[in-house]
Amino acid sequence: MHIHPPVQPDQSIARLTAVLKPLAEKMKVIPRKRITWDYQGQSQLYLFIEGELSILRASDGLLIATLYDPHLFGLAEMIQPVRGHILRAEQDSTILRVDAQKAADVFRREGLWEDVAALLSYHSAYLFYRDALIVQQGTYSVIRSHLQEMILLPEETRMRISILEYIQERTHLSRSSVLNVLSALKQGGYIAFKRGGYLTELTDLPERF
Repeated sequence: MHIHPPVQPDQSIARLTAVLKPLAEKMKVIPRKRITWDYQGQSQLYLFIEGELSILRASDGLLIATLYDPHLFGLAEMIQPVRGHILRAEQDSTILRVDAQKAADVFRREGLWEDVAALLSYHSAYLFYRDALIVQQGTYSVIRSHLQEMILLPEETRMRISILEYIQERTHLSRSSVLNVLSALKQGGYIAFKRGGYLTELTDLPERF
């Protein structure tokens, strides 16, 4: 069964971003730069405007998600000071930071806490989605789900990250486990990839293999 991700609340993100931009400070972000939740001792919100940004689990660097569309981060950290995740730019990106307390004041004044709740709900649902992809799943099921996710990426993105790297960053499966499944899928005509392991084609993958 193909597991579908939750629907991102784009309108809520747009409304929150619109009111925060006048308060925001632009950051210089280069590829592989990691971004933490505090700046000069104050909790921050981050407006991701354009580029490519990943969310990593702080404890072990597991990649939770990579984003390409505008987004807002730091709402949960603004309310609960848990630092379980960090952000990492994957290429030159436009990111703005806003002091969390100033943001909270704006949300209260503009009556935007419903939009805040919508975005927090989406983040929670996405974590459940990621768990469904990998927790208590067999190796093939995990790889199958990530291949189905990967083929939906723009071709430019797929040509920058190999299948092996994409899956290992998100699952910590062993190199041999991933390569064995990919080899079997290629022999079966279910998948095609360029030299270096860059995904080019994917047919309907079997439920079990």
